[in-house]
Amino acid sequence: MSKGHVWVVDDDSSIRWVLEKTLTSVRIKCTTFADAESVLLALERETPDVLVSDIRMPGIDGIELLKQIHTTRPELPVIIMTAHSDLDAAVNAYQQGAFEYLPKPFDIDEALALVERAIAHRQELKREASTEELASATPEIIGEAPAMQEVFRAIGRLSRSSISVLINGESGTGKELVAHALHRHSPRAAKPFIALNMAAIPKDLIESELFGHEKGAFTGANAVRQGRFEQANGGTLFLDEIGDMPLDIQTRLLRVLADGQFYRVGGHSPIKVDVRIVAATHQDLQQLVAKGDFREDLFHRLNVIRIQIPALRERRQDIEKLTHHFLLRAADELDVEPKTLHADTSEILARLEWPGNVRQLENICRWLTVMASGSEILPSDLPTELLEEKKVTLTSDDQDWQAMLASWAEDALSSGQTELLNQALPTFERILLEAALSHTKGHKQDAAKVLGWGRNTLTRKLKELYS
Repeated sequence: MSKGHVWVVDDDSSIRWVLEKTLTSVRIKCTTFADAESVLLALERETPDVLVSDIRMPGIDGIELLKQIHTTRPELPVIIMTAHSDLDAAVNAYQQGAFEYLPKPFDIDEALALVERAIAHRQELKREASTEELASATPEIIGEAPAMQEVFRAIGRLSRSSISVLINGESGTGKELVAHALHRHSPRAAKPFIALNMAAIPKDLIESELFGHEKGAFTGANAVRQGRFEQANGGTLFLDEIGDMPLDIQTRLLRVLADGQFYRVGGHSPIKVDVRIVAATHQDLQQLVAKGDFREDLFHRLNVIRIQIPALRERRQDIEKLTHHFLLRAADELDVEPKTLHADTSEILARLEWPGNVRQLENICRWLTVMASGSEILPSDLPTELLEEKKVTLTSDDQDWQAMLASWAEDALSSGQTELLNQALPTFERILLEAALSHTKGHKQDAAKVLGWGRNTLTRKLKELYS
């Protein structure tokens, strides 16, 4: 398999020959041209990963070729070859957008390393473009944080695959949205997407839900019923909270994944299906395997590709955009004017822990749309329980906080740690700051006063501690 496709344009046939032999020897496809005009014609049909061009050629020279390419294909890395003495031309090449220049005479290994770096750069640009395209094509999944960009990249890489996927993430992080996106951007997009939550179904009904049943299979089975596997045939079956699946059903699921067929409850004829499995859980399946609550062979069958969905507290930069999105959606559902966030409210929301993740934020936005009195949501509009700080209760046997701090310092010093103040002070200030803001319901001026700071100091500390 080729590592990339490089075009070389030079009126010197010996240069073309050397570069072509060098590149093809390391599985880089190489196409050569004797003049720039031929390159421009070829670009109407296809685009390489990298173009290597001499600077001085009859007709259109390398700089003019670079200008034209940079106008129409700015993402294409162009390496300009130039003589050692031609410094002005090298500077001009950079100014016109060249990726790099290659001085003549060049070392073959250096030339190869430069071309490989340009190919890697081009492929990274393609991945980023694919991620942006996928993000815009999946508008219900909002995420600019690096951890969410990794999720988009994973969906993009799997877009031509029907391989099993395991989605991990806390409750409320949006695992089903990701499963939907995996289906929509797969070869199975035109086929059914069927979702089933293992935790929401009584254990004695799970088998029938998954595999269906024949008439008379059990009391109440008055007709033949298709299970979710049959309904999802050709498409995707999303098994949410797979960690809650009973062991006997895990055994049946493993057999279906291995054989591609199953029997309905009470049935005697095998039913063949072609189904992609996307499973999700908030639990640590490896721990469940260790405890004997989840089959190890099924875990390995499902865990071919794993996508980790970050908790909302791990993607705080997305909170403001998500809040705006949910406020607009809530206003549309309730047929009212959408509310906006006061800057102080936005800061408070960005600092909260959000144990219920995106689902909790969405529900809070619905609550605020109904309950906030004005068009702008103030800190005082937030529900009290949202602002409650975790309380640490000390019993009579506990050390006071100074003694606990002293104990921590002794342990840290004993273990060879340094710069203890740099570790402790930000935590100390953050705890006091959050307590003050909670006490004053988010009013910065009042919080600064109870802390003994000026408002500017509090604003600066917010940026330092939460940026």
